[in-house]
Amino acid sequence: MHRRKKLPIIVGGTNYYIESILWNVLIDTGQGSDTESEKAGAPESKVELEKLGGPELHRRLKEVDPDMAAVLHPHDARKIARSLQVYMDTGVPHSRLLEEQRGQDGGDCLGGPLRFQDPCIFWLHYKMNALDERLDKRVDQMLSLGLIDELRDFHLRFNEKKIKESSQDYQHGIFQSIGFKEFHEYLTASEDISQEERDKLKIKGVESLKQATRRYARKQNKWVRNRFLKRPASNVPPVYGLDVTDVTNWETTVLTPALKILDCLQKGEQPSTQPIRTEGVESRNKRSHHMCDLCEKVIIGDLEWTAHQKSKNHLYQVRKRRKAEQATDQVTNPTEHQNVSDRQVPVL
Repeated sequence: MHRRKKLPIIVGGTNYYIESILWNVLIDTGQGSDTESEKAGAPESKVELEKLGGPELHRRLKEVDPDMAAVLHPHDARKIARSLQVYMDTGVPHSRLLEEQRGQDGGDCLGGPLRFQDPCIFWLHYKMNALDERLDKRVDQMLSLGLIDELRDFHLRFNEKKIKESSQDYQHGIFQSIGFKEFHEYLTASEDISQEERDKLKIKGVESLKQATRRYARKQNKWVRNRFLKRPASNVPPVYGLDVTDVTNWETTVLTPALKILDCLQKGEQPSTQPIRTEGVESRNKRSHHMCDLCEKVIIGDLEWTAHQKSKNHLYQVRKRRKAEQATDQVTNPTEHQNVSDRQVPVL
């Protein structure tokens, strides 16, 4: 498109896909069919690896890539399996590939440099109450267009057998999509239950779907802030916010401002509208490794470690140890307590 002098415009899509288009963050594993690990009969697919469980995967990763194992939680089977798969396909530790990628000119702690020059991001955002209302109406519209029938048909053709074989997994493939697992109880309900109970399960599924949709919208907003606005590097494209709370004023509040910004950028001029900036962002290590001996837990990330130290369970363990240490001191140093008991107290 660039060679044809056309301006590529990407709308929507998964945020991770957008990030992989903007930055060089993907690892090219190639074919790798002749690596030693595969010759030894190791599982080839990431899904097969995950079935081994976190602890076993973590043990294997420590043998081939101790640096990567140190920054991944022992129970995070998905990420550990990914790192093992990268090593199996390339013969190179995942940590080394990431280090090389981040070390490129313009790279940062989240990946390599920008893939294209001068990208521009328009972030369409809502006031949360208006967004929640719109999302709920969207779910209601999906239901009126036959969502339940579509889910039931998909369940009968693809999922019912998996459940009977105990091989159903809502963490992989199409089954993890929002709108399917929320109706699991309704779709798998016994034929013997009453219509009233069946209706309750349906209502429960609808509410779960609405909650999951609202939760995902917030997750997307958080992703934009963390991966764009708070990205700890200089190679971050400008992010211009456009308020779409009131879509009846779309041309005035969204289209016209966006076209003006784009026109200025193409001419090399500074738009009158300023991009969104996040100030006071502290640098933090998202891969730092912490071991809490009190709680016997591994914590990955500075923010997560700070949150753990303030958690109720951790503070309870702190108080518990402090009391135990005080009791030990009283047993090992009884002199002070004996002196108190030996004092003569006047009788009144």
